[in-house]
Amino acid sequence: MPDNKTAYRVKSNAFEFSFSKEDIESADLIKISPGIFHLIKDNRSVNAKLTSADSSGKKLTIEVEGETFDIEIKDELDILVEQMGFSTAGTKHVKEIKAPMPGLVLEINVNDGQVVNEGDKLLILEAMKMENSIMIQTRAVIKRIAVKSGQAVEKGQLLVELE
Repeated sequence: MPDNKTAYRVKSNAFEFSFSKEDIESADLIKISPGIFHLIKDNRSVNAKLTSADSSGKKLTIEVEGETFDIEIKDELDILVEQMGFSTAGTKHVKEIKAPMPGLVLEINVNDGQVVNEGDKLLILEAMKMENSIMIQTRAVIKRIAVKSGQAVEKGQLLVELE
């Protein structure tokens, strides 16, 4: 478990910064509803909407004041591995994609047996009237789609099984 001094690095198409677990705990951040947050930073109030996240939770797309940002979050291990000249991609073989929140499956974009690549959209899950794209974090083969379009799912429920 990381301590409060553990560093994280956030990189997007517009900015890059680092922070610690302590910074997160002291932030004035309020979860308004699933995927929607309110943040006060430097006496400035903003709402942020999470529009998609990969299964690792390390690659996100957020919308702030109408502007979209693709974000990659790296923890202390990711940073260390990168500094050593290696890549963490492919080091963890994911076998299942589970629902990050309760919702309704709106659209399924893959089929059994299909080869998918990092960043491909597997399905769209609606939660609190907001569409969330469920993306894959690595190259894989779809073994089985465990849900159907129009199906309600609970947090942690199996969505897609991978080979």
